Amino acid sequence: MNAPLKYAVAAETMFDGAETRHNAAVVVEGERIVKVLPRADLPSCLDIEQLPAGSWLAPGFIDIQVNGGGDVLFNDAPTPETIATLLAAHRQFGTTSLLPTFITDDEEKMRNADAAVEVMAGVDPGVLGIHFEGPFLSAERRGVHDVRFIREPTPSDLDFLCKKRKGALLVTLAPERVPLGFIERLAESGARIALGHSMATYDEARSAIAEGLSGCTHLFNAMRPLSSRDPGPIAAILESDRCYFGMIVDGFHVHPAMLRLALRGWSKPILVTDAMPPVGGTRPSFKLYGQEIEAVDGRCLRSDGTLSGALLDMAGAVRNCVSLLRTPLEDALRFASRNPAEFLGLGHVLGRLAEGFRADMVAFDPTTFTIHGTWVAGSGT
Repeated sequence: MNAPLKYAVAAETMFDGAETRHNAAVVVEGERIVKVLPRADLPSCLDIEQLPAGSWLAPGFIDIQVNGGGDVLFNDAPTPETIATLLAAHRQFGTTSLLPTFITDDEEKMRNADAAVEVMAGVDPGVLGIHFEGPFLSAERRGVHDVRFIREPTPSDLDFLCKKRKGALLVTLAPERVPLGFIERLAESGARIALGHSMATYDEARSAIAEGLSGCTHLFNAMRPLSSRDPGPIAAILESDRCYFGMIVDGFHVHPAMLRLALRGWSKPILVTDAMPPVGGTRPSFKLYGQEIEAVDGRCLRSDGTLSGALLDMAGAVRNCVSLLRTPLEDALRFASRNPAEFLGLGHVLGRLAEGFRADMVAFDPTTFTIHGTWVAGSGT
């Protein structure tokens, strides 16, 4: 759907990414926001969409960890068509942009996934780049990642990851599984590097941060645990004001008390879904590495009870952040938009409702978290 050349969206309450405004409006021209002003100051000649009473307008949600949705898994078919399905499935839950996430698999499929994202990054503004979760992981902390494909990087891998891309690149790796200088080289190329599926010690994690690692994938899950005499990577991440950490707030992956504790650290939180095919789909099961995964009581479970991704959408993540972690709604919205934008180096164009920013927006009910509408680069649904 093409947006009008110039129009406004008005709401009783607007969170612009920094502060909450009342009876405010966003004026959009083309793909950009050209003005944010009081609703009463809108010119009468402008096409104005008035949101339902009680609705909030906020920056669109940015999900940096999307494995699947709409009954498809990116690993199964790493194609532009699969990415289009992911975008449509997650947009209904307020996600206006995302990183298709390719988990540990063979090298050819990894390169196919990269090529598919390169195609879509030039076509759909909802595609911000790609997230490679693996294959340079700890076999001991692999979770559902197939151990057959876990490996150490080669010089060819480094060349592939450091090449110029249209979009952002996020690589999740275990620092103890890559050679000295690998993280530094990736960071110099513009990639974002996150610790995940790792048995790194506290010192190894700190060394990785010094090299350029600036993120952590699903904090607490699939990593050396925090303990009194072995603080491990969790302490290293939380005490660094240079780092961001992803958190799956579904009530299953991590006990809410642990996430409430993490929010007291110096690093910056990001809400992620780790979503699997049933999110936004109709089928309650799917296959991962040839094994059946069932959606049961809000979780995606392998037959042995192992969590296999999540049955979570971003509207639900924001809701749970408020209800389970007891954060103010504004903080939860920031964790879902401004923080991921800044982590990816896109904080100058995304994550805010401000002049010059791309018009990625979400309208929702703050009580039920029902999504009333989304806009991506000015185009609304």
